[in-house]
Amino acid sequence: MTHLMKIVLCGDGGVGKTALRERYLGRGFQSKYMMTIGADFALKEATIDGKAIKFQIWDLAGQQRFGAVRSVYYLGCLGALLLFDVTRQESFENLQLWIKEIFNHNGKGVIPLVVLGNKVDLRDSGAHPDSITDEIALRYCEKLTEQTKNHGFSVKYLQTSAKSGLNISESFDVLGKVYFEYLE
Repeated sequence: MTHLMKIVLCGDGGVGKTALRERYLGRGFQSKYMMTIGADFALKEATIDGKAIKFQIWDLAGQQRFGAVRSVYYLGCLGALLLFDVTRQESFENLQLWIKEIFNHNGKGVIPLVVLGNKVDLRDSGAHPDSITDEIALRYCEKLTEQTKNHGFSVKYLQTSAKSGLNISESFDVLGKVYFEYLE
């Protein structure tokens, strides 16, 4: 039996949602920024802990002006990869707004989340001394877990780089594992 899991990729514009998805689908990395208009969609099958899963991946536009359009795409969503750019403080601070939007519009309330600190290749270059550290992101996820644990899951954090491929497929695997735990 294959589990179908509709997921959303969320976060501010320019945090790397589309680059992450494209890398996961095996299409490599493009450094040129192309804004997503509304939403984009892809399917990918995987096996997690011996269970077949088909991810229905919705890549949602991050710009505020697409907020009204976005709400439609959350309906029936079973999980989310929540991205921020480790070199942009504001994209980290806005995670709470994204979580609220996801939980308010999916039709189920609180659903599994994995937080991804993307573009770690830029942070590690030393060019962004005010970057969000893994410690800050982990503390944030621990606080979120206090709110989600009575819903049957904890919020995981991974650092990612769509450019280098760091933790890209692991991100989807972790979300799948959290979802299977949540189902049990």
